[in-house]
Amino acid sequence: MRYDESWLPESLDQRIDRLESLDQIRQLAFRYASGVDSRNLDDLVELFVDDVRVGRDRRGRAALRDWFAQTFSRFGDSIHLVGNHVIDLDGPDTARGVVYCRDELEKGERWQVGMLQYWDVYVRRSGRWYFRERRVQRWYAVDAAETPWHGAGVPGDDRGLAIGQLPDVWPSWSRFWRERNEAPRPGRPRPGDASQRPPT
Repeated sequence: MRYDESWLPESLDQRIDRLESLDQIRQLAFRYASGVDSRNLDDLVELFVDDVRVGRDRRGRAALRDWFAQTFSRFGDSIHLVGNHVIDLDGPDTARGVVYCRDELEKGERWQVGMLQYWDVYVRRSGRWYFRERRVQRWYAVDAAETPWHGAGVPGDDRGLAIGQLPDVWPSWSRFWRERNEAPRPGRPRPGDASQRPPT
């Protein structure tokens, strides 16, 4: 949709509301990426309307949480970098958007790098914006040339600088895998395993 086809309010209050709405919608995309990478399913489902449609015949956040749990168990570490975000407001409480995203996924002992778009539908309820619908449209996904080392390039120093190792520093990450009774990052060296560190 072209910008001049988007909903344009007339009064000053409406124009301010439009700006605030655009910012809140952008935050949805950022928080979604953060929730996926940290496996924070509780926060993720709260980004969606309470009657969100899941598949053909399921609805609600509980169903969405189950779907996320199943889907995110198929890969280990993930990194989602949100880029361009085009938003068209169809009215004061409805909007559509296209979000560009580069993603990196750990699958077994290999890493996959890809580029995709999310095609979103947003709705505002009780003064808060939510995803009503989110669809993935992918350009490509390829094997990374090298498998990254966990925490590579961020060693501690003589000053005792503590370096947090992502994704292990997220409590929700450990909780996600604990609930699945699975070990995260199959095939990856664990933090602190000196025998598996890259050469310096």
